[in-house]
Amino acid sequence: MKEMWEGGLRLGEGDFSFLEEVRRRSGEHLDLCYQCMKCTAGCPTAPYMDIKPHQLIRMIQMGRRGEVLGSGAIWFCVYCQTCGTRCPNEIHIGVLMDALREMAVGEGVEVKERRIHLLHEAFIQSVRRGGRVHEVTMLMDYVLRSRDLMKDSLGSGVKLFLKGKFPLFPSFVKEREEIRRIFERCTKKQ
Repeated sequence: MKEMWEGGLRLGEGDFSFLEEVRRRSGEHLDLCYQCMKCTAGCPTAPYMDIKPHQLIRMIQMGRRGEVLGSGAIWFCVYCQTCGTRCPNEIHIGVLMDALREMAVGEGVEVKERRIHLLHEAFIQSVRRGGRVHEVTMLMDYVLRSRDLMKDSLGSGVKLFLKGKFPLFPSFVKEREEIRRIFERCTKKQ
């Protein structure tokens, strides 16, 4: 039988438990993907990704764990849901990307897109504090984490604040204790 190769990996090689683990953690049935590429065609961040969304799914199917978790692509998803809306099999890549990010962080994989990861951490901390995002404290948290003083992020944030787009004081949800419990449950699952 003739050997088949794709992307430097012989078909049949790879960590095929990876596909099952990703399915379990994301709830997405990636085995249904037949590479129509509608997800990539509609993705607003695909041009900036090192691995396009449809390629990422194929690599997961092939068990290429290290390449997937080490890619910058998993940090570029903005969860716009265009992929899931266009997918004929209703695969939601935003949910998949969240699961892959959690796996990468949990396994100590070096984050390729450090600034995006820092923004993600600042966002999560803002939600953890008040149950919703407060842009001013999130931006301040990001600036301190990234040491990106007076560059694009701070300048844009100040402009939006001066236009009244960012409230000065945070608004908290009533059930902050429930938010705390949700974060505890999510932390325990990892």
